Amino acid sequence: MTKPIIEVKNLAKEFDGNPVLKDITEQVNPGQVIVVIGPSGSGKSTFLRCLNLLETPTSGQVAFDGQDLTTLDTKRVNELREQMGMVFQGFNLFPNMSVLENIKLAPMKVKGVSDADATKRAHELLQQVNLDDHADAFPSSLSGGQKQRVAIARALAMDPKVMLFDEPTSALDPEMVGEVLNVMQDLATQGMTMVVVTHEMGFAKSVADRIWFMADGYIQENSTPDDFFAHPQTERAQDFLSKILM
Repeated sequence: MTKPIIEVKNLAKEFDGNPVLKDITEQVNPGQVIVVIGPSGSGKSTFLRCLNLLETPTSGQVAFDGQDLTTLDTKRVNELREQMGMVFQGFNLFPNMSVLENIKLAPMKVKGVSDADATKRAHELLQQVNLDDHADAFPSSLSGGQKQRVAIARALAMDPKVMLFDEPTSALDPEMVGEVLNVMQDLATQGMTMVVVTHEMGFAKSVADRIWFMADGYIQENSTPDDFFAHPQTERAQDFLSKILM
């Protein structure tokens, strides 16, 4: 039987005494694409940030590759975090570095990869996201969609086992959303394990293995895209879908 790559048990998170996540228990298997959807303010981004301990859970366990991150020291958490690529809403590129330099930085600094090997890998990744002709450009000259594709390439440069996406298209103009989703779709096709928080329902329908519907701090439904969109079980999900699929 396949061992889960991520296992969450009784996860809870409070901010100033206010519960944001309440007793979540779920797992992600290697190669799965999990899409987390739900109303704004339901705790989706907080949940995603707990998976690599960018947010420290108030209680519960978060295991990655069999190791409970909540019990480990900072050094070990950082080592495991290298295996979890993360792409944020904002692109977080270094403005004073070229696209190529942005992608090479972490493998060289963190993993000790040589300049030549890092350069070769960066070009391969830029080809994968259709941006190799922008290798020497600086972030300020790129569109939002291009910046986000560079951010994805940069996360992939560490050869992660899992990719976490926190609403990667929400800051983009509508016509740039497709180019980012296409790259993510390619990753899914290649077998990358992904947990994606998004409002893009078309992507959720066509790419997800499982939909986790989150509201009021809970994952209220965990089902296939077909089942979720055709037969939502909870009133909360029915209400959510009626508003977005009008």
